[in-house]
Amino acid sequence: MINKIVQTLEQAVAGIEDGSTVLVGGFGGAGQPMELIDALIAQGAKDLVIVNNNAGNAEIGLAALMKAGRVRKIICSFPRQADSYVFDELYRSGKIELELVPQGTLAERVRAGGAGIGGFYTRTAVGTMLAEGKEIRTIDGQDYLFETPIKADVAFIKAKCGDRWGNLTYNKTARNFGPVHATAARLTVAQVDEVVDLGELDPEAVVTPGIFVQRVIKVQS
Repeated sequence: MINKIVQTLEQAVAGIEDGSTVLVGGFGGAGQPMELIDALIAQGAKDLVIVNNNAGNAEIGLAALMKAGRVRKIICSFPRQADSYVFDELYRSGKIELELVPQGTLAERVRAGGAGIGGFYTRTAVGTMLAEGKEIRTIDGQDYLFETPIKADVAFIKAKCGDRWGNLTYNKTARNFGPVHATAARLTVAQVDEVVDLGELDPEAVVTPGIFVQRVIKVQS
């Protein structure tokens, strides 16, 4: 009997190793799996590479992980905002690396990683500093940048409902990067508001099929 439900947050983040690349869902606070991140802080893995839309807010979630000194590098599209002072201080003091990626390119690089695509060409960032060192190809008279896929050891995502097979549904904006992140990691851990019995989820409403999910933890967030 397949049962991907784990009972504790400690079980949800067990085995994550130092140096892992971790995809983290969320658009700011929307859809960010805060409790999984807190569990990762307690678990102790360090020297992590984090992939997320932004670089954390205030001192919670990703910002707390960075403040704890666990993150070596962050790959994101929106590193600075009014309350991203933890990242800002670490970056200015040379304690964290940044790879800046335009948001659409970031999503497509992760999608390519999940789909087994070796890379793609895009017009985004042509002629900017983000193009430095990258292959440029002229197609139909226009320049395109070659972008490489992103694959990860772990993905943390937040969903609304899940069943014991790992099928997931999402709640509106909280869906954001979750579905694409789930496809690109060797271990996907889903934090859900509600666990339902098999058959309760409308198949047409399932956004992430269980084949992409290895662990499900119910968290009353």
